[in-house]
Amino acid sequence: MSLITEQQVVLDLEAPDRQAASRILAQTLVDAGRVDDLDAFLADIAKREEQMPTGLPGGIGIPHCRSAHVKEPSLVFGRSSSGIDWGAEDGPATLIFMIAAPDGGGEEHLKILAALARRLMRASFKDSLRNAKDAGEVVAIVDREVVNA
Repeated sequence: MSLITEQQVVLDLEAPDRQAASRILAQTLVDAGRVDDLDAFLADIAKREEQMPTGLPGGIGIPHCRSAHVKEPSLVFGRSSSGIDWGAEDGPATLIFMIAAPDGGGEEHLKILAALARRLMRASFKDSLRNAKDAGEVVAIVDREVVNA
């Protein structure tokens, strides 16, 4: 199964805070059968956020965790026009990537994080996601630039 599917793309993510946004993004994983317990998975995401916020400069949020409730490595993408505070010093995140890895999937988790971090250094990658017209375009960009890099 693919790391990200069109079902795991939320182009109009609007939420008052990162907890509500995380719930919306995580629900796509439950709906896809990739996470078996929404609240327990969100508790794992929150526990990771407590260690250190996952907001990065340039309007990026990368909530992530390893969880016993994740059935397979997965990525969810959310785009917010108004931005959501993810703890970055330079302001809210407009591009959010939720990485969900199975408990024993540490290596896969780190591989996804590393590939994503490398791509996020490139303005062209971020711009292509900001300008993507639909979920299919986002999946194609992520597959090309992150998954198959």
